[in-house]
Amino acid sequence: MNATLNVVDGLAVLAAGIAAGAINAVVGSGTLVTFPVLLSLGYPPVVANVSNTVGLVPGSFTAAYAYRQELAGHGRLLARLGLAAVLGGITGGVLLLLLPPGAFRAIVPALIVLALVLVVVQPRLARALAQRRPVADDAGASSAGGQAVRRAGPLLLLGVFGTGVYGGYFGAAQGVLLLGLLGVLLSADLRWVNGVKNVLAGLVNGVAAVLFVVVGNVAWQPALLIAAGSVAGGLIGGRWGRRLPPVALRAIIVVVGLAALVNLLR
Repeated sequence: MNATLNVVDGLAVLAAGIAAGAINAVVGSGTLVTFPVLLSLGYPPVVANVSNTVGLVPGSFTAAYAYRQELAGHGRLLARLGLAAVLGGITGGVLLLLLPPGAFRAIVPALIVLALVLVVVQPRLARALAQRRPVADDAGASSAGGQAVRRAGPLLLLGVFGTGVYGGYFGAAQGVLLLGLLGVLLSADLRWVNGVKNVLAGLVNGVAAVLFVVVGNVAWQPALLIAAGSVAGGLIGGRWGRRLPPVALRAIIVVVGLAALVNLLR
């Protein structure tokens, strides 16, 4: 494992952080950019994952901040969903630290494949959600972009918790999972749902990062470079990310995800 990154490697990590922050703001698969880069630099899988999670936290919250206008007035809903996300993130982080490194190496390739499949099918998922007609909600429901917003019922809370466990353990395509879950069970307004997704993913990454900083093995140099890059990327993605060609974005994610698989399986 590289104790100190040289200039070229440091710039590569910084660039990966920028790309990951932007991707997380728009789709939610930024880990599939930064994680393979850290593996290619010689960091063990668990150290790479821990450092990556810590580094991506600032970008998650800058992406959520970019959607503050869409989320205004939904504090109670976000608090309920956020609590489920936090509990899931803590659970996933604890599992990562308690399970042997060999378990992570065995499980993560399957998770990366799942993440890549989700990234590829996400356009169809988005179209299906866009075609959904909002269903009348219970009394007291609010609205987002003219679309009905359902209550955070037990099924949605359980789903957010489960997604948080996944995010705390690994996290690639956590955002895609949240987009599908929230779009089906909460609202058909994809722009608003994307803002909620950014908040929940930020909370999951945040609590897992705190846990990793306290008891994990963080490689601080790449973590700080990813953090700096993800802040810039989160702002870029939150503001201009919708203008990026989605096909090109997904192609990049698939390529780097396959690179991660190669690094883990060789």
